[in-house]
Amino acid sequence: MSIFDAPRFLRNVLFADAASCLASGALQVLFTAALAELLNLPPALLAGTGWFLLAYGAFVAFTASWNPLPRGFVPLFIAGNLAWAAGCAALLAGRWLAPTTLGTAWILAQALTVAVLAILQWNGLKGGRPAGWT
Repeated sequence: MSIFDAPRFLRNVLFADAASCLASGALQVLFTAALAELLNLPPALLAGTGWFLLAYGAFVAFTASWNPLPRGFVPLFIAGNLAWAAGCAALLAGRWLAPTTLGTAWILAQALTVAVLAILQWNGLKGGRPAGWT
């Protein structure tokens, strides 16, 4: 049996997604001014995305707690995570922001986290091994 076939794998990945969103969102909302200065990112961007992350994380956690797990929402979460990763990449590629090194790391960490979560959610939804794995 693959880890992706485990009965709670997808649910656990959704809870991990929710936890990462809630943690990032809480930091961005509670420490907007300090993070804006430290990361050289606009306070409105941090606060706005922080509130979004709190709402999104709460919805993902609520969905993950349902029994049975409503798998129909998972493609939306995958798409949301991929869109978030693309948005992070666009922020870094664009010339409208000049984040500090730590700010760049903050954005990259979010992009990497959600990209990995999207892959795990996809594999959990398929219930099988990733392509190319033996």
